[in-house]
Amino acid sequence: MTVIPIRTLGDPVLRQPAREVTDFDDALRRLADDLFETMYDAPGVGLAANQVGLQIACFVYDDHEEHKGFVANPVLSELDGEQLEDEGCLSIPGPYHPTARALRVRLRGRDLEGNERDIRAEGLLARIFQHETDHLLGGLYIDRLDDEGRRDVMRQLRELELERASGGGTSRTVGHRERALE
Repeated sequence: MTVIPIRTLGDPVLRQPAREVTDFDDALRRLADDLFETMYDAPGVGLAANQVGLQIACFVYDDHEEHKGFVANPVLSELDGEQLEDEGCLSIPGPYHPTARALRVRLRGRDLEGNERDIRAEGLLARIFQHETDHLLGGLYIDRLDDEGRRDVMRQLRELELERASGGGTSRTVGHRERALE
């Protein structure tokens, strides 16, 4: 397994929709292993393939409770309720901001063997599924924020970059959950 560098805000690959996974083979299984390794190293609770530069529609997740897996070609439906929680992203390292998401979702996709998956999720797992699916569509969590929220995240990001450039540490590198959402 290999830890792959995570692409960050400004990299055009993060803004391009991913292509459908068509080959469910050993290469995809190796990629899933590498995505898990990279996600745990970061640390995070989800990681989409385009965050490591691959334009294919798949992601891994682990909510560190009881839900861990791989999904290819995800489609969300039956979004219900609302939750407002701090959200962060491994591709926007550092800042977190309250982000509205559906409380419950249904996710359909394929597993590593190409078999259909149909998962109903709530709470953190629903948030992870929405966040990672957004990535595969070329979106970031900051796209869901109002103008003030986006400005706040960008301000925090600039402050963290200035701290790093001056040799200082970061005061909030992993956030409230001790893992970035992705």
